[in-house]
Amino acid sequence: MQANQPSVHIMHADAVMAAGIHALLAERGEFHLTLQERQPHGQAHARVIVADYDSGITLARQLSADRFGAAPRVLIVTQLDKEWQVRTAMDSGVHGYLLQGCSAEELLRAVQQLSQGMRYLAEAVTRCVADSLSRETLTGRETDVLQLLAKGCCNKSIARELGIGVGTVKTHVKGLMSKLEATARTHAVVVAAQRGLIGTGVRLPAPVPGRPGRGSGAMQ
Repeated sequence: MQANQPSVHIMHADAVMAAGIHALLAERGEFHLTLQERQPHGQAHARVIVADYDSGITLARQLSADRFGAAPRVLIVTQLDKEWQVRTAMDSGVHGYLLQGCSAEELLRAVQQLSQGMRYLAEAVTRCVADSLSRETLTGRETDVLQLLAKGCCNKSIARELGIGVGTVKTHVKGLMSKLEATARTHAVVVAAQRGLIGTGVRLPAPVPGRPGRGSGAMQ
């Protein structure tokens, strides 16, 4: 190991991804590389740690809470690209965010910038974060209501589930629809799924022929 080589520890949970990242960085010869599977002690001396989404967030939170001085920089490499997922990572203290499938050049650039104390976000992620900053965020209770809306619950059911009044539910529904710029309840669920605020596998309620569906603006 050369004295001027930044130490990079790779602890991606996907063994194939970890090996691929190691191979790509090793070709450049610019870093001292360690793998979690073979050299777990490398984490203690790393300037940059490359991790999967869950491991990266957990590590970033631990480092911000437990470590003083020059903590390592955390770079996440993941397929997750939804607004909520990216914001969660950045709010947790992650310094870099790359999407799987990025070029070797972008991976190298990201690791270089983090090793120099900077941050790095993939271009698509940068747009995602920029867009999210221009929108109002949902409150915790609005998110709870949204999750139940996605399951097709009416206001009375949501009120029972959350232990709040129907009037309060209506207020939360109105608030989240405004923040999501949705024209109907079903539209709010679709927008939220597209932004990663809820799972994309939710089954939206189908309208009954001749009757307004739950997606109408009516507050039940």
